[in-house]
Amino acid sequence: MADEDNKLKNAKQFEKEADKYNASQIQVLGGLEAVRKRPGMYIGSTSSQGLHHLVWEIIDNGIDEALAGFATKIEVTVNEDNSVTVQDDGRGIPVDIEKKTGRPAVETVYTVLHAGGKFGGGGYKVSGGLHGVGASVVNALSTKLNVTVMRDGKKYNIAFDHGRVVEELKEIGTVPLTEHGTIVHFWPDPNIFTETTVFDDKILKNRIRELAFLNKGLKLTFTDKRKDTAETDVYHFEGGIREYVSFLNRGQEVLFDDPIYVEGKYEGIDVEVSLQYTTGYKTTLMTFANNIHTYEGGMHEAGFKTALTRVVNDYAHKAKILKESDDNLSGEDIREGMTAVISVKHPNPQFEGQTKTKLGNSDARTAVDRAFSETFSTFLMENPQVARKIVEKGQLAERARVAAKRAREVTRKKSGLEIANLPGKLADNTSNDPNISELFIVEGDSAGGSAKQGRSRLTQAILPIRGKILNVEKASMDRILANQEIRTLFTALGTGFGADFDVSKARYHKLIIMTDADVDGAHIRTLLLTLFYRYMRPMIDKGYVYIARPPLYQVRQGKLIKYLDTDEELHDYLGSLQPSPKPIVQRYKGLGEMDAEQLWETTMDPENRRLDRVDPEYAKDADEVFEMLMGNEVGPRRKFIEDNAQYVENLDA
Repeated sequence: MADEDNKLKNAKQFEKEADKYNASQIQVLGGLEAVRKRPGMYIGSTSSQGLHHLVWEIIDNGIDEALAGFATKIEVTVNEDNSVTVQDDGRGIPVDIEKKTGRPAVETVYTVLHAGGKFGGGGYKVSGGLHGVGASVVNALSTKLNVTVMRDGKKYNIAFDHGRVVEELKEIGTVPLTEHGTIVHFWPDPNIFTETTVFDDKILKNRIRELAFLNKGLKLTFTDKRKDTAETDVYHFEGGIREYVSFLNRGQEVLFDDPIYVEGKYEGIDVEVSLQYTTGYKTTLMTFANNIHTYEGGMHEAGFKTALTRVVNDYAHKAKILKESDDNLSGEDIREGMTAVISVKHPNPQFEGQTKTKLGNSDARTAVDRAFSETFSTFLMENPQVARKIVEKGQLAERARVAAKRAREVTRKKSGLEIANLPGKLADNTSNDPNISELFIVEGDSAGGSAKQGRSRLTQAILPIRGKILNVEKASMDRILANQEIRTLFTALGTGFGADFDVSKARYHKLIIMTDADVDGAHIRTLLLTLFYRYMRPMIDKGYVYIARPPLYQVRQGKLIKYLDTDEELHDYLGSLQPSPKPIVQRYKGLGEMDAEQLWETTMDPENRRLDRVDPEYAKDADEVFEMLMGNEVGPRRKFIEDNAQYVENLDA
């Protein structure tokens, strides 16, 4: 009876709550309100990445004009107030009345989601802005946005505020018929981009340069007016992606001088492929669809890989480099040391999600396979010496892969959290929750001892490493996995390695590099970052990798203790102190000179420590610097050091 009473009571309560949930509680967001309410749905995030996405959306509109054959140049300017202006010399956004809205077309484009010339097939045959939300989203997420259109000898202007029209479209003058295009000037909304509204010139330059490579003959310029002397960088590559491959391989020793270039068309899909082999071990494969970097690859990448593997193996057997009884080389072995760029222009691209990171069109696979295989096969036949080098490099990679497979078994464990299989030098934490677990990679046994004594045992694990680990930029896979320090690190992480790497098995969601604040410490840190970047990239992409910033000085005056990072800070701080009692300055030559309490207080205590997260946004810059600093070519490294060296007075001298 009691159960029946409870059921009745619960049913009445449910009915009462259900009555409250009615139509009045359903919120309908009109116009661009939805964009401002959930900006992450449209630009990925409201971090620096999302901020820069605004610029890409506007540039893409100019690129679409170039792909349609109407624009020849795009000018991007960051103004003194950190607003951005993008100008193209395309046809100019239409200004006549759009029938469905009864408003000027340019106003519709900037105020209505999924409005544009990219859906009916008449405005653009190929477009990167697939979803048609770019212009309106930028408008919604800006405090102000102005659009100036020049077409048919006339000049028009319309102004917006937080996505709403504040100055109707009007004709503001005349221009020569030869002057045409669109100028967009926008100010990002700091209430949306609360992290930062400051554009990074490096991120902008990298993408603009990339677009110039992908659209041969198109001229893009970048001007930063925030600098004392405004400089304009011009990006213009008649060689297109062939020049891109050469750029990616600069400073590397290559198997043949000029990159192979293939251009073709299949059922309306334009295909471009360029590749070149280096003598190194790194594989760089970049894929693009309609100028969008498809980081996760897709069908165009699959078509290229299939064709490359088939053609190289066919040639190897025909040339008797591989015997009839020999197994084919794997695609992974054939691609070792290769740098390739694949770019397709598809009239109806199907991307996985709004972020557009993977191309799903199956016909793109066929298009790339057919366009690439015939030309590459001819190249191998006409260049037998180069062809032999490519095959022999694949054979060498195969032998190294087999050796690496044996070594990799050492790093495998039945379970990522199985303590019995962890390396003996690891002082593990007691929690099994990766979300709160931190692994400190500490330089030297002495500092490792202090860290073990001073740590929080619940959340903090300590792994001391001895000296400088192997430079993986110069090493093959079998050598890497033969290195004891590297094997120990991967065993501790529980992620596996190389092809077996699985970031979801990471035992720690904070991987903290803690090295001395000196040149040797910086070198060890760079070696570790090179390892993480090349073979543990998902850890960086997830935001799991951090760099600890230990202080360089301790100043003690009576009971007052102050930690400082630089010579300049020390000088200024000493100048601010009273002469009595006399301050005592201690310079930490290494972490091992700190006792457990000092190390905890300055570098490990979550309340006081300073950690720099390794940001995936700067991946391209990092890639270039790692290649330059850690690779085989001396010349570029020497020039980089000479250009960036800072000479400071040694206080210990």
